[in-house]
Amino acid sequence: MASATPETSAPLTASTEEGLKFMLRALRNRNYRLYFTGQGLSLIGTWLTTTATSWLVLRLSHGSTLFTAAALLGLVRFAAQIPMAALAPVAGVFIDRTNRHRVLVITQALSLLQSAALAIPTFLGNITIGYVIALSVFQGLVNAFDAPARQAFAVELVEDRADLPNAIALNSTMFNGARLIGPALGGLIIAAVGEAACFTIDAVSYFAVLIALLMMRLRPRIVYPHHNSPWKDLREGFAYAAGFPPVRALLLIAALVSFMLSIYQTLLPIFASQAAAPGHGATVFGFLGAAGGVGALAGAVYLTSRRTVVGLGRVIALAAALAGVGLIAFTVSLSLPLMYLTSIAAGFGMIVTFAACNTLLQTLVDDHLRGRLMAFFVVAVMGAAPLGSLAAGWLSDHLGESRAVALAGATCVVGAVLLLISLPSLRTMVRPIFVKKGILPEMAEGLAAADRRHDADQS
Repeated sequence: MASATPETSAPLTASTEEGLKFMLRALRNRNYRLYFTGQGLSLIGTWLTTTATSWLVLRLSHGSTLFTAAALLGLVRFAAQIPMAALAPVAGVFIDRTNRHRVLVITQALSLLQSAALAIPTFLGNITIGYVIALSVFQGLVNAFDAPARQAFAVELVEDRADLPNAIALNSTMFNGARLIGPALGGLIIAAVGEAACFTIDAVSYFAVLIALLMMRLRPRIVYPHHNSPWKDLREGFAYAAGFPPVRALLLIAALVSFMLSIYQTLLPIFASQAAAPGHGATVFGFLGAAGGVGALAGAVYLTSRRTVVGLGRVIALAAALAGVGLIAFTVSLSLPLMYLTSIAAGFGMIVTFAACNTLLQTLVDDHLRGRLMAFFVVAVMGAAPLGSLAAGWLSDHLGESRAVALAGATCVVGAVLLLISLPSLRTMVRPIFVKKGILPEMAEGLAAADRRHDADQS
């Protein structure tokens, strides 16, 4: 019996190593490894700033006689995200016509300056809500170009297009790994030394992604001729996004989940301050954000383990429903442990919805439309969020925080059910594209065999 242990464990170890290699296969590409490392470090800093900004606004709101804390939190998030909703489609046309790598170098450098500009007055103690809103608008303008450029740039980082879905899933893993670490670390730093330290660390972290971008060795990108004006290119992108039902459905479910989750995220500092013991609000807020990051990271890891994009439509619908159920359960949680668990569920559903939508969109679209479609995806995810932030303040004032979040969760569930109902008709439209791209090779072989039989019958 003792000798059986190494014989049975060796195949298991080999299988585990093979599975791990499969889940990390996009990292075979040098450029993607650089991007993954640099962006991963920078994103931790970004989540530090996101956490610190919300807590800073909540702290500054105590001196306001015009607005409630919920209204100010919603206003600042709206200011940070509305420029993306307004400019991302135009930015998508620009990104399809220019060097995406160069765009990213510029946007990351500008983001570094923005974080530094937040840190200095916070250290000096003369930061104001108006100043925070102005810098949030500036960062939103930068992100309007940065976000679609990053999404479209992913295809240039992998040499084998078969690695693209894995690269997108690993991007989500990286983003949500940072989301797990950043808020928890941010809460601890805020409690210990204040928000300014978070902004400073974020500014320094941008050097990691800038160095990674400058170290890349990229192949010359195929530049497609543009016979139309930018305005016509924009209309072409919009016609594709709105006119092709599978793409339209993916954008709508992503926008719906983003809008509803933004209500929860905007009001989260208030829930944390109410649930925490006196003096521990910032720490609890950070750990609630990290709990969402745990769920999101688990969802991203799940997507890296998938071997095909086939079946992702059903996964998206179920994930959106889970996000909604998580929000509803969060509002009736009677203890912090339950709040953490329901935040994990909501985070899992959210990221699986977003990342799976991104993967399917990147799979369906032709490269000459990629920048524009990714811009519309950014509008769906990040453009809906500021509207949700404003809605959070209004709903909180009229219904209360718990009912506002419960309503958001119920709406996610309804949207998920509608998507499930529409999936059969959407699959019939997607199937020919999957066949053409070799994603359904067995179907392609069957069609080829049928054509051969037809030719034989004709002869």
